[in-house]
Amino acid sequence: MKKFFMISAALLATGAAFAQEAAAETAVAGDSMHRVLMQKFLEGGWEWMLPVLLCLVIGLAVAIERILYLSLSTINTKKFIAKVEEALKNGGINAAKEVCRNERGPIASIYWQGLDRYEQGLDSVEKAVVSYGSVQTGQMESGLSWIGLFIALSPMLGFMGTVVGMIGAFDAIQAAGDISPTLVAGGIKVALLTTLMGLIAAVILQLFYNYIVSKIDSLVNDMEDSSITLMDILTSYSKK
Repeated sequence: MKKFFMISAALLATGAAFAQEAAAETAVAGDSMHRVLMQKFLEGGWEWMLPVLLCLVIGLAVAIERILYLSLSTINTKKFIAKVEEALKNGGINAAKEVCRNERGPIASIYWQGLDRYEQGLDSVEKAVVSYGSVQTGQMESGLSWIGLFIALSPMLGFMGTVVGMIGAFDAIQAAGDISPTLVAGGIKVALLTTLMGLIAAVILQLFYNYIVSKIDSLVNDMEDSSITLMDILTSYSKK
């Protein structure tokens, strides 16, 4: 038994040593990656790399805000509709409106608008649901135009920096009066780094953009289905 504990202790010590070594290597790799990125950023020229970086940062801020907004707008639609229908049967329109008032999201807002116009007739309810559905869709799509702008602007700024860098390389060749491989390679490298940065920013923002669009499409489909269900519920309620 004593030998078993000694072997176990040795294994644990070896595992801890490996874990510490792996953590140290990870930290060194992370620090090395940070240094490489900073070096490439400076080599590309801050006057062109900085605008691309700003496009990426601002675009990500808008995208994250939209994702949080859409996540908070998502509810359990079936459970909500069941609660509204139950409140309508037991307490009438006011009770159903109270359920909508206590629920977040565009579907609850649409239901409240429709129920608020029940006394004016089902035609008014339908018009209110359709109109306010468009308003809610517009609110969900707010900010997408800015993300699209940054997606288009990032590679454009990168290409512009590349063109300016190439012009600078040719000016250096003209001033030297000779084509030096080192001179040309250095100028082209600096020029292409801005294009790389612009393309990376555009790809990252495009992924977020597509996710947000798919989330909006899903919410809009839920809104349309729920609106049809609301009209069916109120039609049945009005016949009683």
